[in-house]
Amino acid sequence: MNMLSVAELRERLAHRLRLHTRVLDTSRRVPVFSGGDEPDALRRIYVINLDRRPDRWRRVRNELSRFRERHGTPLSALARRFSAVDARYLDSAPDPSILVASFSLADQLAVDPNPRLKIDDDTRAIEIAMTREEVAVALSHVGVWRLIASGDVPSALVLEDDIFMPSGFARRLDETWSALLTSGVPDFDLLYLSFAEVGESLPRRSTEPAQPPRAGLWQASGYILTQKGARKLLAGLPVRGPVDLWLNQQFDKLTVYTAARCIVEQRIDEPSTNSYSVLPVLSQVGVVTREKPLVPRTRRLQGPVIAVGTYGSGLTALAKALSMLGYTCCSDVSQLATDEHANLLSGRGDRLFNAYVNAGVFDAASLAAIARANRHARIIFTAPWADASEFRLEQVLHLDAAATDKWAALSDYLGVDYPSFPYPDDRDLGQRTVIERVEINPRGRSSTDLKFDKSPWIVSPRDRTWNGLLIEEAIHPVAVTASTDWSSGDLLDPVAWKLRSDTFPSNLALFTPSNFSETSGGAGVLTLRAEDTPVRSFTSAAIASRRSHLYGTFKATLKPSGVPGLITGVFLHRNGPRQEIDIEFLGRDTKRMLVNVYFNPGPAGTKLEYGYRGTPTAIDLGFDAAADFHTYEIDWQPNRIRWKVDGVSVYERAVWAPTPIPDQPLEFNVNLWHSRSKEFAGRLAASQLPTTAEVRSVEVSTSEVACPALTQVVDAAPSAV
Repeated sequence: MNMLSVAELRERLAHRLRLHTRVLDTSRRVPVFSGGDEPDALRRIYVINLDRRPDRWRRVRNELSRFRERHGTPLSALARRFSAVDARYLDSAPDPSILVASFSLADQLAVDPNPRLKIDDDTRAIEIAMTREEVAVALSHVGVWRLIASGDVPSALVLEDDIFMPSGFARRLDETWSALLTSGVPDFDLLYLSFAEVGESLPRRSTEPAQPPRAGLWQASGYILTQKGARKLLAGLPVRGPVDLWLNQQFDKLTVYTAARCIVEQRIDEPSTNSYSVLPVLSQVGVVTREKPLVPRTRRLQGPVIAVGTYGSGLTALAKALSMLGYTCCSDVSQLATDEHANLLSGRGDRLFNAYVNAGVFDAASLAAIARANRHARIIFTAPWADASEFRLEQVLHLDAAATDKWAALSDYLGVDYPSFPYPDDRDLGQRTVIERVEINPRGRSSTDLKFDKSPWIVSPRDRTWNGLLIEEAIHPVAVTASTDWSSGDLLDPVAWKLRSDTFPSNLALFTPSNFSETSGGAGVLTLRAEDTPVRSFTSAAIASRRSHLYGTFKATLKPSGVPGLITGVFLHRNGPRQEIDIEFLGRDTKRMLVNVYFNPGPAGTKLEYGYRGTPTAIDLGFDAAADFHTYEIDWQPNRIRWKVDGVSVYERAVWAPTPIPDQPLEFNVNLWHSRSKEFAGRLAASQLPTTAEVRSVEVSTSEVACPALTQVVDAAPSAV
């Protein structure tokens, strides 16, 4: 679904070529392996494989079956499947004597040095919590080490289930193994067959078939471990941090070699469910400078999907689950968009959505008509249905609230990969009342949509009059929960607010507290200046709320910088999943205000963080924002977002206009930064630095209810019983 970079495209084409050409390799006998009891042979292969991925186990067995051990038996006969620990079912912290599920940035740098960062007290103090996937992978490898340590073979090949053997596998493994034979027995603890060396400017590798590591090594997808090596690793427990990181820290206790080049490779032709804990931290400290991909890559989805049931049967959670799988899902509404129902009934493909959950227009007759008109339609019932026999068997899924593994049922039914994140547990909203269309954008100020991202969570209507779904508003009282008014004598309250000391990939400045100053009776001042740091050539300042908030009003009275290349931001933000509501002032044109929304679905912790442009719209202000102070406000409710200037609404977005409304707690920020994109922000006017953005007040007002919900209407589907 997204445009690949030239480098990514080349990598994928090269990978595909290696996959296809490997079958032309005529060398299939691998005398390194034996099913007998020879001391000079590898006699066991362990494959780490999830119970829910039997397809990968079959694929690895087929890959091994292409080769024969020294007596002619297929290598698959030596393979033993190890049931991997599944991140999906990790409900408690691991035994600390086995795994400490955190590590420091300094630990990372000790293995993978970065010229822009030092191992010092600061990097030692940055603690990184492992992801569930990293924990599961580490525990799985420890489990295999135990089998090898207590087993009846002197060594074993350990494989993860996403590997393949490239051309030359048999010959190169034989050469590597022979180089390690001493008196007829291999003499080592750990031999990497699949690895990636850290560093970008290592000297050319020698031609020796087996050699000690020259630098840090990543990956643990293919290695040979001897029994004595396994016992040494177990004696060194607990693992601290990701398993491939920790293995590097054991090199001084082990005899370690690598092959001259990778003999086993990882497949990159299917999406990985791994999540890497260090990447967000490297982005924050300024090492990672590449933005997230524009849109997620997903395979073609089956559908349209229609889901009906009764209130309390998990419809709202199902709608979010479908969104997390990549569906553009309209849910919990009394009616559909104009022509949407008619196009479903007729089987036409020009629809805004490809999934519909708990919409009031669906009854028994319309469901039957939709199933007939749409050959690939999928019908999900979350409650008993009077007569499901009118649908083809493959069209129907019964997903009741008591289902023990809803991801498994959905994944099998829709033919998608089992997600690595938890199934959502949203409370049912019921069918929200859709009210008559009105003019969404208040008159008096013109607005211009800029280029949007493309993603499953952004509708791209052919009908330019589409203004989203206007849902009846429920009023929730709000109260001020955090505020600072410098003009009235306040200073920034450190209990409610913090000064950032980080950055993000598209920001060419590093935020530092020293670039913020304030005067009682004056303003808070954010300064951006040219200043060299190990990771950036500019420094600036940012204010952020210490708490995240769900719905409310968020105000700042400020005067942005008018320097081209810089952006003054007033916004709400989170990652995991990434959601954001923005006000931005581009220094090259401060007579306009940019508003923007980023949306990714899922409960807290879901690693969906796509979006580069978002869905930006430029609003003509009618004045130069950089000339004087004005109050800018984001009024965020479950059913719409309004942007206000000096208390007057200047723009509004309803549900699916063009994204869902962000529904996770967000942090309020005010910042000044230098954009990497000259196309977006303009070329930096360096002669005008240092420059400032001045803030007279910031205010957050939120509901006393932690998660205010819209008025609930019980779904009474006519055919539900």
